[in-house]
Amino acid sequence: MQEMATSPVPLIVQLIDIAVRRKALLASCILTALTVGLSVYLIQPKVYQSDSLLSYQQQMVNTGRMLPDDKSKLQDVVSTLTQIVTSRTSLEKIITDENLYQTEREVLAMEDVIEKMRKDIRITPSKDGDTFTISYMGGNPDKVARVVNALAARFIGENMKYREDRASETSAYTQEELNMAKKMLDSKEAVMRDYKLKYFNEMADQRETNMARLIALQNNYQSRQESIQTQEQTYAMLRDQIATRKELLEAKQANLASTAGNSVQILSPAEQLEQLRAELQRLGLKYKKEHPKIKSLENKIARLEQSIQTEPKSASSSKTYSADDLTDKTLVSLQNQLKDISASITNIRKEKEDIQKQIDQYDKWIAAAPVREAEWSALTREYGELKRHYDFLMGQNLQAGSALNLERKQRGSQFKIEDFAQSPIKPVKPNFLKIMGLVLLLGCGAGGAGALLLEKLDTSFRFPEQLDAAFPFEVLCSIPRLPLKREIVRQRIWTIVGTASFLTWAVVLVAALGILWKQGRIIV
Repeated sequence: MQEMATSPVPLIVQLIDIAVRRKALLASCILTALTVGLSVYLIQPKVYQSDSLLSYQQQMVNTGRMLPDDKSKLQDVVSTLTQIVTSRTSLEKIITDENLYQTEREVLAMEDVIEKMRKDIRITPSKDGDTFTISYMGGNPDKVARVVNALAARFIGENMKYREDRASETSAYTQEELNMAKKMLDSKEAVMRDYKLKYFNEMADQRETNMARLIALQNNYQSRQESIQTQEQTYAMLRDQIATRKELLEAKQANLASTAGNSVQILSPAEQLEQLRAELQRLGLKYKKEHPKIKSLENKIARLEQSIQTEPKSASSSKTYSADDLTDKTLVSLQNQLKDISASITNIRKEKEDIQKQIDQYDKWIAAAPVREAEWSALTREYGELKRHYDFLMGQNLQAGSALNLERKQRGSQFKIEDFAQSPIKPVKPNFLKIMGLVLLLGCGAGGAGALLLEKLDTSFRFPEQLDAAFPFEVLCSIPRLPLKREIVRQRIWTIVGTASFLTWAVVLVAALGILWKQGRIIV
């Protein structure tokens, strides 16, 4: 038989012919495949899956940036909690409580059983929104639902515990940092306080006050200097007046000693002035003006003139003095004034010395101001950094305390079960339609492959066109096959037996499917 691809007979005609002639093989392969598929489905253990939908609710109260998941994504939170929920301790407790994997626990170590359970658990966050699904697959529907609900409860509990632990650790850390910063800040404040107390008058902010005080002291010092000069001039004048008074008193005493009576006639100041002038005129004829006697006489005349001006003029040119008049009250007064002025000059000089000391002190303070300013700037710069760090930690500590209080009151971000897991009715494994469809496809494929193989081995010609294509002879006519009577009988018997067998097989298979479906062993 030539290749069908080169035959002038249409391919579809050839396939139909092959299918009609090989119908028994095709039916056998299909029924066998369906029987095997049903057996495989019944043999495989049923695996059920239960799901629970959880939502992640962000907290309504915002206490600041110190919250544990202030900017966390749901995937990050779920990923972290998944590691905790699927830990050995957590899963081993669920396995023990629900008595899961009895067969596996008899032959496998607990680590392997826990790893198998991890593979049966699926936690799938949604792409959009704050929801995720927890799934678990197992052979017992009720246990599957309980395991899923237990995992969901663990998620909620671990989330609260995890957030509270993080908030507690954050609060403790910020408190430790705050205490350390406060200790450093107090130490720096103590150094600054001691420095300011020690160099208060040399500080830059005291410069204007020191300058104003220095100017006032300098003015005061100048006024004291002027006062001393004035007092010294007055002192010299009084001293001259006292000398003149003493000369007059000596003259009185001389006149009093020359007389024997109780009263004596002495010259008045005017008369003495006339005598001195006469004496000056007489000496002027003998000496020059620069002569010491002439200068001394001129000084006496000047003092006497000043004394005459300060005393009331006498009505007569001469006066009679008693013994009591020998005491000069003016001289005593002048001497007292001289003592007062001398004491005043001494006091003023002492005040000058004190003022000079203060001026020197203020000069030192003003000169030291730039140095103190640089040292103070270094202290305050470091203090400013410490103060900003302390204020920052204070705010962080308050936020961490608020976050901890929020978590303890369970008002933070938390998970909520939107759909609780229910006991599943339909198993996810094995899938009846999928298995039967696959075995049906395999049966048809096997039957078709067998039919094509047998047809390939058959070298007979089925169509005149194939003979024309194979030999260079013209086909005049085609004679159909004429079987003998016994061949016809035998063919009918085989046809009846085969048809009955296939129908019986098909009916039994359909009946088995119906019975198993009613019994619940087949779930579509």
